[in-house]
Amino acid sequence: MSDVTTSSPISPAIDELWARRAELSPADVDARHLVVGAVDLLDRGEARAARLVGGEVVVDERAKRAILLAFRVLGMARSQVGDFHHHDRVPLKSSFEGVRVVPGAIARWGAYLAPGVVLMPSFTNIGAYVDAGTMVDTWATVGSCAQIGRNVHLSGGVGIGGVLEPPNAVPVVVEDDALIGSRAMIVEGARVGQGAVVGAGTILSGSIPVIDVETGEELARGRIPDWCVAVGGTRQKEYPGGTFGLPCVLVIKRLAPGQRHDKAALNEVLREHGVNT
Repeated sequence: MSDVTTSSPISPAIDELWARRAELSPADVDARHLVVGAVDLLDRGEARAARLVGGEVVVDERAKRAILLAFRVLGMARSQVGDFHHHDRVPLKSSFEGVRVVPGAIARWGAYLAPGVVLMPSFTNIGAYVDAGTMVDTWATVGSCAQIGRNVHLSGGVGIGGVLEPPNAVPVVVEDDALIGSRAMIVEGARVGQGAVVGAGTILSGSIPVIDVETGEELARGRIPDWCVAVGGTRQKEYPGGTFGLPCVLVIKRLAPGQRHDKAALNEVLREHGVNT
């Protein structure tokens, strides 16, 4: 997961500020100007905290440094939306061209929302990138610097972690056409492949094993393959104190590439494997 700082659209001056970040404060007007300009690039989608290059997640460390510097050079400010009062360093996002934002949805400045995105009452954090046609459903959370692909459905209550620190850490990535079921949690730099369906309540972190139920093979840790149906499960492990079930993710079906999600068919797949729908 290499760093693309050398090709980043963000000014190298951010690296110089980062080197002396302990000295910075909201009184540093020039530094604030540079940082605001960098985060504005993220807000417009002209820069990204991470992207897929040749199948690998490549982090723009400079972009993440700019976000972290914003918390040093921006002062606390009061704002108000209707009857709701806020006191923060990072303002709310103000540009929503082509985006549907339902009342109750919150997106912070520095998050990019492509045309065609729908935000139900939900939260999208600074540095996140949400691509075209994606639905962020009710009470879902998109964490800082998370990368969400095109035509993704984040169902109600889904928690997508971020990973802002350290700057070189890989954030959560959900690829195009994925469906994340209600209350699922994707955290700690985990990755969901293209077209994958993640069952409700599944927990995937960067260290949780993903296992193919047909072969018993451990496929990866923290990564659900493309075009499959995956659900949360447990596997037994012996300890001096007894046998305990440790969490894992089970791949229970392979989908044909390009196969769209049919709710009735998916429910039948889950019932076949004894998974509640």
